[in-house]
Amino acid sequence: MSEKNPQKDEFLKASKEKDSSLVAEFIGFMKENKKWWLAPILIVLLALGTLAMLGGSGVAPFIYSLF
Repeated sequence: MSEKNPQKDEFLKASKEKDSSLVAEFIGFMKENKKWWLAPILIVLLALGTLAMLGGSGVAPFIYSLF
């Protein structure tokens, strides 16, 4: 019964690693799964969300002057 379980060893190793951020997890996902087409979609969604949030604030007159 002295067999080593590689799956258990991998799990223990992963549990001792430092937690990564959401951005690092997403970049790792894109690298591993070759999903680079997701990056432009995410960037555009973040830009639109930022514009929508700033549109209702005191920065709105400056944003409108850009267009």
